[in-house]
Amino acid sequence: MSEKSKQPSKAKKILKRILLSILAIVLVLVVVVAVIAGKNVKAMNHCVDAAMAELRNHYTVTPVDPGEYKDLTLYGLMKFDVEQYEIEGIGNLSVMRVNMGVMQISTFVITPRDRNLPLMSTDYMYMLANRTAYMEFYDVVAEKDEAYTTLLNDLNAEIGKYDQLEDTQATPAWYAPLLTVTAYKSGGFSEDPQLEQMLVDCLNVYLENSKDFPELTGEERAKKLEITADYTDGLIEKGGISTDVFKSALGDDVTKDFFDKVFFGTAG
Repeated sequence: MSEKSKQPSKAKKILKRILLSILAIVLVLVVVVAVIAGKNVKAMNHCVDAAMAELRNHYTVTPVDPGEYKDLTLYGLMKFDVEQYEIEGIGNLSVMRVNMGVMQISTFVITPRDRNLPLMSTDYMYMLANRTAYMEFYDVVAEKDEAYTTLLNDLNAEIGKYDQLEDTQATPAWYAPLLTVTAYKSGGFSEDPQLEQMLVDCLNVYLENSKDFPELTGEERAKKLEITADYTDGLIEKGGISTDVFKSALGDDVTKDFFDKVFFGTAG
């Protein structure tokens, strides 16, 4: 066999080895991502379960059928598990979870209708070994009395107990003037227990203080819903990071319907 005929055969073997090596690396990465994703899903679900347990320590929580929005899929890839609840004497609770492999997200939103409380919104994001937690309390009330001020002060004090967690920056948004108490924290696997406890502790403060707020009359309730709807409708009209994702995939009208009926429950 000539030297020329040997060279192509040798080149093919080298190419085959390279391709097999790349395939092996890809398979290893897939396995590693799957293992980490499983760990993240477990941490995410544990955090949500702990928050639900704390909520049930204070109030009766009744499941509500989210109807067509129970399994919400965006772009054919983001498959959200959507849960909705009625918190007796408080209002609407929505819980959403999504597992996208390299990233997991849980959202826990309390929209008060029956008491003059701020709206509570939390997003916990798990991207491989990194975690980011956003906790925000929105000023959607007609009047602020001593109980309201005490609640905000107590929430700030509770969040201050977690100053050891690394701060992260939130993206500036039009609704910034509505924000009262906030916490934007980040960490890794080892911070999962602390990030979970921060949510549970703040929920405890929020719910325990809420008992000092009288239930609203029909007229007061309508006014609070109107103020809250100004904020939620503003998300549709002016946008927001998460809202823009929903609007792009579902359109403005469907996103508003989802927000009104399930996510914030302002139509209830």
